[in-house]
Amino acid sequence: MSKRVLPEPFAQLECWVERWALDNQNARETVRRASSSKELQAFYDAMVGEMDGIISHLNNFPLDNMPPLQARLLYLTLSLAEVTPHVELYRGNSRVPYSFEEERFVADHGAVAHYLGNLYASA
Repeated sequence: MSKRVLPEPFAQLECWVERWALDNQNARETVRRASSSKELQAFYDAMVGEMDGIISHLNNFPLDNMPPLQARLLYLTLSLAEVTPHVELYRGNSRVPYSFEEERFVADHGAVAHYLGNLYASA
């Protein structure tokens, strides 16, 4: 029996964790840029129909102290947010069309959980 990496109601999404459950924006952007349009579409198709349930589930946990299974689910959700414009607006292009070189801009806020914790601490 394998060890669970996502909450049980979302076990069908576990195959996406290794590639897409990334805890920082830079990593998510790097994977998105390296993905084919088919890979982006497949991830999008797997996730988008689950979002109501995912959001309802995650709303039961504090952002600044999420258990590991829920944190992975949040990271998948953030990756979906990264991928969605490329599927819905850019016809599967993994790059932002007619734009600057994306690699020139690097997020400096670090890991999402750390960033969110600091955000709430300063509020």
